[in-house]
Amino acid sequence: MIVVQIKNIKNFMNNLLLSDMFDHFLLQETTIVNGASYVIDGHVNKDLYNTEELESLGVLDSSFFPYSQIRPKCLSIVKGKHTPGYFKFVFLLSPTNLEKTLSSIETTYTPLDVSGMFLNIKFQNGILTLTTGISYKTFNIDKSLDNEWDRLVRIFLSKNNIDFDIL
Repeated sequence: MIVVQIKNIKNFMNNLLLSDMFDHFLLQETTIVNGASYVIDGHVNKDLYNTEELESLGVLDSSFFPYSQIRPKCLSIVKGKHTPGYFKFVFLLSPTNLEKTLSSIETTYTPLDVSGMFLNIKFQNGILTLTTGISYKTFNIDKSLDNEWDRLVRIFLSKNNIDFDIL
């Protein structure tokens, strides 16, 4: 697990809300506090949709919505004269991207071992941080996958021209 502090908040916010930089992540939840507090639960209410609708939304095999489908709502909440006082986004890799990530690195872990690979974004007191994390299905002292996930997130940020400091 690493925590990074974003140096250029405005640039990052443009990437978060106006570009597709995070669209391939699933959104577990977000909380945005400005004039009021907004909480968006990214879980798919599968009882609301039939199979065809779930398929067209791209969530047939997922418990969470892709961020791309929630991003416009987040933008409409954040848009305005005032910067939110606080926000938090909890992203995770889709099952497909989890599998691709695990197969692209040298690891003995499989998708059956991992509940999720997370990226938490938090803005509070004028400071924007990102925290990585992995949820394992069983206890494990091997941190090699955590180290790889941390490395991949640093590469992801650098490739997207996001300046950061590791805390």
